[in-house]
Amino acid sequence: MIKIEGLNKSFGKFRVLKDINLQLDDKNIVALIGANASGKTTLIKTILGMVIADSGTITVNGSNIKNEWQYRHAIGYMPQIGRYPENMKVGQVLDMIADLRGQREALDFDLYNSFGIEDILHKKMGTLSGGTRQKVSAHLAFLFNAPILILDEPTAGLDPLSAHILKEKIQREQAKGKLVLITSHILSELDDVVNRIVYMEEGSIVLNKTIQQLKDDTRTTKLSEAIPFLMKQKQAAK
Repeated sequence: MIKIEGLNKSFGKFRVLKDINLQLDDKNIVALIGANASGKTTLIKTILGMVIADSGTITVNGSNIKNEWQYRHAIGYMPQIGRYPENMKVGQVLDMIADLRGQREALDFDLYNSFGIEDILHKKMGTLSGGTRQKVSAHLAFLFNAPILILDEPTAGLDPLSAHILKEKIQREQAKGKLVLITSHILSELDDVVNRIVYMEEGSIVLNKTIQQLKDDTRTTKLSEAIPFLMKQKQAAK
């Protein structure tokens, strides 16, 4: 579980996060969405400890993350664009990250097998296509069997079959009781995966509902219809 209370962050005079209060519970697949510059990336980086908040608290599984780093072992993270040493082979990168993580047991090789990672272990990272690099990032995110998964645009660059394999994997992990937080600009990708939506706008959370509540409120059947409907309503009310 992730609990965020009174979180604020500014870069100079620009307030990126404005008094964020949010609780993300286990056994949920949550979509964190919003327009560019809405604060999504900063919020994720703050949870990961890559950005330090000006005020507020974040607890992960009941422990305050301030001045701590061990909590990161509870999180599997898939960045939107994986940055790896270009001259290292895929196998070397996997070994390096396993060494850094310090975990060699209870590993999850589902995506390693499904994506055929074994067939590219000899290839250098710099030679991989964007989609293949995404497969490596996805495998690493799930590899350490973390109870919390944070996936930033996880299907970007993946072919339809690989995207389907990844979505099925996400649903299996939720069934095990894990918390999965997903960001995506492609709302249609989220319709059959997530069960809760958190919408950010200008550094604030303006919507936090289950998918069913959202569809009932907007009388729509798809997330890709519900969010535009709400935004048009909001604009009309201004």
